[in-house]
Amino acid sequence: MEYTSLLTLIAIILGFMMAWAVGANDVANAMGTSVGARVLTIKQAVVLAGVFEVLGALLASDNVTNTLSRGLVYFGHLNNPDVFITYGMISALAASATWLILATFMSWPVSTTHSIVGAMLGYGCFVAGVSNVNWKILINVFLSWIVTPSISAVFSALIFISVKQLILNHESPDVRAKKIVPIYLFLISLVIVFISLSIGWPSDGDHVVSLIESTIGISLVITFIGYRIIRKIKTKKLVEHTDYVNAYNHVERMFGVLAIFTASAMAFAHGGNDVANAIGPLARVIVTLHPFYRDQFPYWITCLGAFGVVTGLSMYGYKIIKTIGNKITALTPIRGFSAQFSTAFVVVSSSALGLPISTTHTLVGAVIGVGFVGGLGALDFRVIRGIFLSWFITLPAGAILSIIYFELLTSLLHQSF
Repeated sequence: MEYTSLLTLIAIILGFMMAWAVGANDVANAMGTSVGARVLTIKQAVVLAGVFEVLGALLASDNVTNTLSRGLVYFGHLNNPDVFITYGMISALAASATWLILATFMSWPVSTTHSIVGAMLGYGCFVAGVSNVNWKILINVFLSWIVTPSISAVFSALIFISVKQLILNHESPDVRAKKIVPIYLFLISLVIVFISLSIGWPSDGDHVVSLIESTIGISLVITFIGYRIIRKIKTKKLVEHTDYVNAYNHVERMFGVLAIFTASAMAFAHGGNDVANAIGPLARVIVTLHPFYRDQFPYWITCLGAFGVVTGLSMYGYKIIKTIGNKITALTPIRGFSAQFSTAFVVVSSSALGLPISTTHTLVGAVIGVGFVGGLGALDFRVIRGIFLSWFITLPAGAILSIIYFELLTSLLHQSF
């Protein structure tokens, strides 16, 4: 193919820009609630997110990457399909990165998944025609965008209600919390670790047993660490009203510890699902231009994506963190924990299934679910309306921009089809 070296360089630069934009706009999903609940500072959130985003990208992103890099549009019937794929994927990366950077500047927590899927769908329909879209996969993706926020909202509300019933309504909530919070931590660890390890784990009998053993072992270690931290928080028998206030503050501190674990799980889940938004199209370009990568996935692409995400978060992610952490509804460590656990569970499950869902939708759904338990007055519908409007614009914006970039790129490189 003509311009192989130039196209490779352009794709790598745009892939990094896309990963940067994902970090600037989307990693707030993992840390926004913890910062909003004052469990973590923004600097602490950046460090924690960086570590677990990289782990999630390296260990759990393959299924989603495969869906985005291979499954949405069929180009085999065209002359020189590799040329269409290369130019199209580069255009999709440019379009999605442009929209995400604009959205970040406007403090809109838009969906990076919507952006890249819209961009790929736009140029795909323009080049290959609507009839060559893999509608079965696409419908599953669209349905997941509707279903996952709803599930996350209900699940987060149920978690928050369970905390109120089991702990906050007890006569000594802080004493009660010391017994119940480690159970929550063990359950969280069990679910997240099991689903995360099961991605790519062999499914025969012996390996399943080792998977279960590994899951329980890791979960017990995490729970033990959390329990040792929680034990240091003082509790006492309640006598006066001020004691109840202090006890409630102690409970919030315990859930602050728990929220750090769930924030880490969220960052891991996000790395597994959303880093693929940047590296999926880039991987398709690299494999198309350099066929020797077809037998072995170029994992340096995953490392590049993870580095780009962390860079974007550290440079500009604070804007979206403030929107999710402070503006939708008032967040406390308990509310933040409920939203994060719900989101992490839904996102990691979707990564295991290979569904490129919207982490943004899932988290905002969870935050709304928690806020709804406190009554409609606890929700800022003006902010929610703006977020929903930006969601609806994202898909067509990505599609239109990708067509524009496709035409521009082919004109500049004198490529005719």
